[in-house]
Amino acid sequence: MRRSVRDAIVGFTLIGGIIGFSSTALWLRGVRLGSSHWTLTALFNDAAGLAERSPVTYRGILVGSVRSISVTSESVVAELEINKADLRLPLPVTATVGSASLLGGSAQVALVSSGTPLPPDAPLPQEPGCQPTRQLCSGGTVVGQEVPSLSTVTATMQELLAQVQDERVIPNVVASIEQIEATTNSFELLTVLLQDELVKAAPVIRNLELATAHLNNIVASLDNPQTLSELKQTAANAAQLTATIDAVGGDVARLTGDPEFMEGVRNLTIGLGELFGEIYPAQTAQ
Repeated sequence: MRRSVRDAIVGFTLIGGIIGFSSTALWLRGVRLGSSHWTLTALFNDAAGLAERSPVTYRGILVGSVRSISVTSESVVAELEINKADLRLPLPVTATVGSASLLGGSAQVALVSSGTPLPPDAPLPQEPGCQPTRQLCSGGTVVGQEVPSLSTVTATMQELLAQVQDERVIPNVVASIEQIEATTNSFELLTVLLQDELVKAAPVIRNLELATAHLNNIVASLDNPQTLSELKQTAANAAQLTATIDAVGGDVARLTGDPEFMEGVRNLTIGLGELFGEIYPAQTAQ
């Protein structure tokens, strides 16, 4: 009896060890027994150090791991295992791969969803009613992209420097700066010349201002009803004076044209002369 119990204990111990060893092996291979999970495929141009069992996150929370990685002539194919069965991701969804920080670290995959949030009653990714046109379902494929890291930034800077050296950007910039300086000097000279011309034109501008003021005064006077009435009266008086002068001039012309009138004027003049001679003889003699 004791031997049977001892044999049973040994047998159960062996079975437990086999089960523990198998569970540990399965866990190391990424197999989760008794857990609800679903998978998806991510395509990357550059895996950036991604490896099996690398973490998969969503909004900074660990939601799964990388099950396997394969390389093709077109891309790097990573199979991702998501351990959260209730993770509903609206499309479009992208997967970014990169280091935990800019300075380096272990590579990880981050899922990014930019679609409209799904309702709470939306089907789960592994359910038959999952809608692949609206949400990411189990077995779906997402496009991956690489996030900037220190190595990628360095490579980009090297490409930019090479491009600058090939296209001779710096000499062209120097030439542009010299041209800008020459243009600035020309503009300053033009400004000085314009200032001199403005100084010379200042008296003319003042005379124009005075003439404009006088013209404004004249216009203001013409707009006065009293001034207009006086101008009309002056014009009428001038017309009357002109008519009177014309009438007198006509009479004088007629009188000087009469011979008898002129003879009488002549005799009157002689007689007046003789009269003054008789009245003032002494003064006449002198």
